[in-house]
Amino acid sequence: MKQAIIGIFIAWIAFSCDKPKQEQETVGYSLQGDTIFIPPNSAFKAKLKTALVQKEPYHWQMLSPGTVKVIPTQYAEIASPFAGRLTRSYLRLGMKTTPETPLFEISSPDFMAAQKVFFQEKSQLEQARKTLKRQKDLLDNGVGTQKDFEEAQTAYEIEKTEYNNAATGIKLFKADPDKMVLGQPLVVRSPIAGEVIENKAVLGQFIKDDASSIATIAELSKIWIAGQIKEKDLRFIHKLDECHIEMAAFPEKIIKAKVFHIDEIVDEETRSVRVLIEAGNADHTLKPGMYVTVNFTDKPVNLILIPSKAIFQMSDASFVFVKVAENKYLKRKIEIADTQENKIVVKSGLEAGETIITEGGFLLSGAK
Repeated sequence: MKQAIIGIFIAWIAFSCDKPKQEQETVGYSLQGDTIFIPPNSAFKAKLKTALVQKEPYHWQMLSPGTVKVIPTQYAEIASPFAGRLTRSYLRLGMKTTPETPLFEISSPDFMAAQKVFFQEKSQLEQARKTLKRQKDLLDNGVGTQKDFEEAQTAYEIEKTEYNNAATGIKLFKADPDKMVLGQPLVVRSPIAGEVIENKAVLGQFIKDDASSIATIAELSKIWIAGQIKEKDLRFIHKLDECHIEMAAFPEKIIKAKVFHIDEIVDEETRSVRVLIEAGNADHTLKPGMYVTVNFTDKPVNLILIPSKAIFQMSDASFVFVKVAENKYLKRKIEIADTQENKIVVKSGLEAGETIITEGGFLLSGAK
């Protein structure tokens, strides 16, 4: 019995000696308001690591879905200007074009009528020119009258205007009036440099004057990407800002681009603004209609960034432990602006030059 009592007494002494040591590790600080005092002999003081708060270059980033679009001035849907029958086609998918490249030929009664008007005006202009020359010769030789000469001159000017109008009507269809032969088919030419991306021409088909396009030509070495920016983020986007394009089809490829235009109107339903981004596309990786991700990156600014491990959450607030003196720390609320990998961008609550706990702060996080 005596031995049992001695054993219990020894165990109680061992427990009593060990307990203060444990309490020293877990409750080795005192609290006054939001200020925490850590005794110099605190067992977990060595577990705390601190760092000086500094400003670092920070690139603001935002991701936006985008849709690849053809630049309107580099896109043309080709239709026949007149009703007629398609008699010849030069079209091939992928064919390179210039503004003078012939695409197809149309035999058209309307174009034939335009030719007749042109040749009629050409003939009348020549007749008016001869009449004017004859009246001038008569006047120079004292046979003609000034009145007849002036009337011939007026008639010539009228016919010249009518001829020019008829010639302009022919030139609108990229036909050369000086080389035109009555009855020749209308040659429809490409209005832009690019390549044929759609061909619906069928030899012998009759094309109505209100028919849809026969071919589509586009220049795809540069394209636009339409992205959406929330109204609240507009201050971060500027014309000519650089951004990067990412594609699900080619995840390993990143394409550099620049902001080309920012719309002036906010979409009332989505509260966003359309942003057009221009990107080089020499290898045609970006296809019109493709969905991509636009990574907007603002110019670098110096902001306060701290390790994410230094921040603690309580209710709806974020806070850090700021060293205000030796063995003295202040629990301070901060406002977070953004996150970047394992760092946090601090909007307010900290100043450069202050020292904070970066590791081991969880030992103090229960302080209330």
